Amino acid sequence: MAAVFLVTLYEYSPLFYIAVVFTCFIVTTGLVLGWFGWDVPVILRNSEEIQFSTRAFKKQMRQVKNPFGLEITNSSSASLAAGVTLTTDCLEDSRLTCFWGCSVQRLYEALQKHRYCFRISTPQALEEALYSDYLHREQYFIKKHSKEEIYCQLPRDTEIEDFGPVPRSRYPLVALLTLADEDDREIYDIISMVSVIHIPDKTYKLPCRILYQYLLLAQGQFYDLKQLFMSANSSPSPSSKPSPADRNAEQSLLEKAGLAGSEVEPVEESSKDCVVCQNGGVNWVLLPCRHACLCDSCVCYFKQCPMCRQFVQESFALCGQKEPDKDMLETS
Repeated sequence: MAAVFLVTLYEYSPLFYIAVVFTCFIVTTGLVLGWFGWDVPVILRNSEEIQFSTRAFKKQMRQVKNPFGLEITNSSSASLAAGVTLTTDCLEDSRLTCFWGCSVQRLYEALQKHRYCFRISTPQALEEALYSDYLHREQYFIKKHSKEEIYCQLPRDTEIEDFGPVPRSRYPLVALLTLADEDDREIYDIISMVSVIHIPDKTYKLPCRILYQYLLLAQGQFYDLKQLFMSANSSPSPSSKPSPADRNAEQSLLEKAGLAGSEVEPVEESSKDCVVCQNGGVNWVLLPCRHACLCDSCVCYFKQCPMCRQFVQESFALCGQKEPDKDMLETS
């Protein structure tokens, strides 16, 4: 029987090879679909499918006006013994209240109370929410658009040289900015701003800086104010700018080609360029890495940030994106 089977297999070998190849194809197809599902690998897709599938979720943003501004002046010279200088820039008359040695736990409990219990719109409200769990309190009146420099220092009679090792139970300084006029609190959505400031001492000697900033809204929400990371390309240097003669030559060439317009729009030298195409202006911020590096045309092609390679979960536009007119598209 074995000899008969081998002879038969030899006679029908082309059909046998075809059956083996077809079986291998079916098995390979099943393995690919079992691994990827119906999500075909990117290498097998066309450009339109890639553009559609890699588009990250666009976060809906709402523009609000922040009436408060606070920064540290000469942070390198600030210390617990020498004090710190704060520069304020507020749109309305405000009050700056500094809480030295504020309890970390009490502060975050106060933020939760702002959301669920009562609004922290005055220094007294925050003091009550902290249960007076701080070492020293200072208050200053800030005139609008004054950009005043306020010198703050912990009194020497407290005899405190440091706040202990990390992790600490107290923040060195918590600065609260609130609107002085009650009528102004009805105008702005943001009614107060809490800034947590690190000040170097004998134990923890890292430079003075703002650790956190929280914007407190009249509706009860509070948001952590974070910095955006812009692309590093800057405006062209004076030596790289074209001369008037070069501009005239380029304009004459454009006129000969029929491409010159009636007026040449000036280029914004201070604008940041897209890190991919180097042509469009940066308009999109990628989350969660917070890199602002892509223009309106390039943002739809990336699942990963082109600067840090972190996966993009959400994105939002710095300025309103101009949508094409549907009527113009239909008629064209």
